[in-house]
Amino acid sequence: MSPILNDLTLDFVSHSPTQTRRIGARLGTLVGPGDVLCLVGDLGTGKTCFVQGLGRGLAIEGPITSPTFTLINEYRDARDGLTFYHIDLYRVSGVQEALDFGLEEYLYGEGVCAIEWAERIESALPRERLWITLRHLDVNKRGILIRADGPRYELLLRDLKRLAFGV
Repeated sequence: MSPILNDLTLDFVSHSPTQTRRIGARLGTLVGPGDVLCLVGDLGTGKTCFVQGLGRGLAIEGPITSPTFTLINEYRDARDGLTFYHIDLYRVSGVQEALDFGLEEYLYGEGVCAIEWAERIESALPRERLWITLRHLDVNKRGILIRADGPRYELLLRDLKRLAFGV
């Protein structure tokens, strides 16, 4: 991975699903109560793979699977009981449908939310969040752009850069 850095973004290439999970895991060690991570990208770009890494970093025991049909999977952090919500909005038609199933309770609660297809409800999301865009570059390569929106996420991104890239 060779990152491109500035204060608000990190843009790099993952060369394998293992690397995608690894960066997710590093981020997972840094997130805390109330954090909202918004994942966007076409089908097959590695959103769920990234979330699996987040779960590993949060010390989630057991497999992390896509909640495409259930919308939300809930996990407990094995270290301190923090709740991790994996939300998949692929089948949600829009903001109102998401609000109708109680999305706001997750977004403004004490757990960590990782939301796949977050662009579908962008107007309902907190203004402060971490925006993670995954894109196809090759069969195994993915571009991953992480953008911090707000002071909490600027600190989170700074810590991730230090942990993952030593800068």
